[in-house]
Amino acid sequence: MLLPTARPACFGLALQIKRPSTVLKHFRRFATVEANTPRAAPTPSRRRATSVSHDRATFTIRDGPVFNGKSFGAKSNISGEAVFTTSLVGYPESLTDPSYRGQILVFTQPLIGNYGIPSTARDENGLLRYFESPNLQAAGVVVADVAEQYSHWTAVKSLGEWCAEEGVPAVSGVDTRAIVTFLREQGSSLARITIGEEYDADQDEAFVDPEQINLVSKVSTKAPFHVSSSTGDFHVAVIDCGVKENILRSLVGRGASVTCFPYDYPIHKVAHHFDGVFISNGPGDPTHCQDTVYHLRRLMESSQIPIMGICLGHQLLALASGARTIKLKYGNRAHNIPALDLTTGRCHITSQNHGYAVDTTTLSPDWKEYFVNLNDSSNEGIIHKSRPIFGTQFHPEARGGPLDSSYLFDTYLESVGRYKRSQAVFQPKRDPRPSPLLVDLLAKERVGVVPTTGMENLMRMGGAGEEAARAA
Repeated sequence: MLLPTARPACFGLALQIKRPSTVLKHFRRFATVEANTPRAAPTPSRRRATSVSHDRATFTIRDGPVFNGKSFGAKSNISGEAVFTTSLVGYPESLTDPSYRGQILVFTQPLIGNYGIPSTARDENGLLRYFESPNLQAAGVVVADVAEQYSHWTAVKSLGEWCAEEGVPAVSGVDTRAIVTFLREQGSSLARITIGEEYDADQDEAFVDPEQINLVSKVSTKAPFHVSSSTGDFHVAVIDCGVKENILRSLVGRGASVTCFPYDYPIHKVAHHFDGVFISNGPGDPTHCQDTVYHLRRLMESSQIPIMGICLGHQLLALASGARTIKLKYGNRAHNIPALDLTTGRCHITSQNHGYAVDTTTLSPDWKEYFVNLNDSSNEGIIHKSRPIFGTQFHPEARGGPLDSSYLFDTYLESVGRYKRSQAVFQPKRDPRPSPLLVDLLAKERVGVVPTTGMENLMRMGGAGEEAARAA
């Protein structure tokens, strides 16, 4: 059972509920996967769902070229940061990755959509089987050619139908080679998708920079939620900065029940109830998450608990240790990026999606570089020299991509096991397993997360720009 000290509001609620002692005797001793209710996707009430539009479409890069194509998604005008991915497959996973929030995703693969969009089926843990979050997260989609006829045993709709349902505009028939060449030479740039209208240079002021917005606050749960594991007795606290479903699956499948907290939750106040702390991926500039950085710093000062971070979580871990982060020219977004393990000399092919990186020249003496990118020599991981704390810039859980580095979850949970055993020696009565009552009370899905509508619909926004986007 969780101790009554330093508990979040929902913990207090659990302890305030009065039950007859005769009923309490029949409560389940351990939390099990049967306690999970289906992780239903939220109703897209704020989505601007439309029928599939086949109108003229314009993709405009600010201070750059204008590309004319054809719409195959929602009839909606949006603005965001244009980035590109060289991934050959996995577009349903990429487009539902919360790390793409506020970005217009350009695919270098010439043909996208040929295997359609799968169903919202769940696995035995109640997690989405084919998506990384319940909704399409990218602000817009740009492809050279879209397959309107799809074929796959899991498919239930086309890419265009999905984009229209989610209120996300999509453009085909443009030269993605020219787009990527520009983005590589000039760096990731602000861009706009306009459906059914001519390009107007006077509207350039309507471009919105998502990097000026705390995107993590848009994708993080607003209250704790829980996913149980039936295969082990670890209990891990996850700081949800936009956590992917497969990160949760990778933990739960290895025997760790997870309780996910909002990104700015004071995790150092409740860490003693858990066996480990995990910091998830997420979108945008890590320096917007100053509360998270402060809480992590306090956690590392007050506890020896194992900590692991992925992507944005890795960057936040570095900031909490005193290091700095830098923005890359065009980032790394692909499924085939080589990362060298500096502790073993082995190279792993990794899945990546990030626009920022840790500046290893600013690491304190207690930390060292763990992985390095063999393409551009940017940092891919850091590790504490004496404590069970590390982070990776790449995604060991993949989805999509290779599973070369999935062993890192095993490494993390091995340290969680050692910590749990050491705590049992000093605190024999300590029981971090989640209370069955708590499991029943907590949500099983992100709470209060609203689907994206790009960085605001430009037809409504007009020239209001950033102020309207921040208010959304």
